Amino acid sequence: MTAKKLLEELNQVQLAIELIELGARLQVLESEVSLNRGRLVRLYKEVSGKSPPKGMLPFSTDWFMTWQPNVHSSFFYNIYSKLREGQRLERMQAFIKAYKLYQEHIQLSGEEEVLALTRAWTLVRFFESDMFQLSKCTCCGLQFVNHAHTPDADYVCGVCQPPSRAGKPLKQKTLKIRKEI
Repeated sequence: MTAKKLLEELNQVQLAIELIELGARLQVLESEVSLNRGRLVRLYKEVSGKSPPKGMLPFSTDWFMTWQPNVHSSFFYNIYSKLREGQRLERMQAFIKAYKLYQEHIQLSGEEEVLALTRAWTLVRFFESDMFQLSKCTCCGLQFVNHAHTPDADYVCGVCQPPSRAGKPLKQKTLKIRKEI
């Protein structure tokens, strides 16, 4: 095996390990890493200590349009697109870095992580397939995930105009904690 081929294989193994540690499903690995399925399964078991989960990947665009997932998805995708444009990072380098920055922000803010790595990867794929676009909110000026080809001249995001029940479970949880104290 030539040194160049060996280095490429090593890079693919490192990419797979990093994706597994971030919570990637086997289907994501198969799409993004050029190692055979058997090797990916063994690597998954070795890194995570368990067999890869079975089942289909999420494929509906509707999940990303609901209030809280839309806010998290928009935050992640804006980081991702800025890394691609500004830093000129390769697709998967930008993806991993953006996802780590998303996780770091969520952890520091004390919020619950809404966007799993597989959903983030699906989001990027939806943008690459022209199923989504970023729409600028007319109130705050920030960019939010929206269905492609949707008229957005007077788009208002879910943060500026939250749905009527937004945050209710959070308020109930806070009240429950206060009662316990």
